[in-house]
Order: sequence, then C-alpha cells, then structure tokens
Amino acid sequence: QVQLVESGGGLVQPGGSLSLSCAASGHTGLSNAMAWFRQAPGKVREFVTSISFGGDNTIYTDSVKGRFTISRDNAKNTMYLVMNDLKPEDTGVYYCAFKYGFQTTEDAARYAYWGQGTQVTASS
Repeated sequence: QVQLVESGGGLVQPGGSLSLSCAASGHTGLSNAMAWFRQAPGKVREFVTSISFGGDNTIYTDSVKGRFTISRDNAKNTMYLVMNDLKPEDTGVYYCAFKYGFQTTEDAARYAYWGQGTQVTASS
C-alpha cells in the first residue's frame, strides 16, 4: 500500500505561479514512476505530466510545456510540480499518481495509487 499526500494548491491570478508537492509513504518499492493529473469542473480527469524513477524521462501534455516543471527527490519520496504563467484553463483539482516500475506513462489506468487532490485556481 502507498499513501500520497499533495500540498501547495491555492488561488493565484492569471500569469502567477504555484508549486505543488506530493509526498509518498508506505511500500514505495525499489523503483516507481509518478505523475500529475488534473480535473476541471465538468470535465474528465486529464494527464498533465509524469516523471520516471530516475527523473531522466518526463512527459508533458502540450498545453503546459514550457510553463510547468516536474521533478522529484527520491531521498524524500517526494514529487514536485512548479507551475508558471498559470492560465484560467489550468484551474482544477490536481492529483498525484503513483505506479511501480521505472517507466512513466500518460495512461491513468497504469497508476495504482492516487492522492486526494489539491485545488489550483487561476482567476482574477
């Protein structure tokens, strides 16, 4: 079992920045990949970004490329997301996701564990 706890959401004006963290605990295994998904009101959950165990393989959805940066600190079992130049369309609940294994993926079905979510709102 793995527990994930997100933190760092909030309200920011368009063009502003926020940072999210996701701390993993429990049986995280010898290798794992992690990701961020988000869900806007009335929409399905969508992939945002993911990172491999070594941090050398990252994937970003096109709409956040150049604005969001994912990273991780394996010594702390923590993943981070720095979000710059936030837009109203970035608004939603952001979920941390975890899967065993080295490789990362955009496929939500491959992630076995999920956090409770943290709200991000970009609005004036």
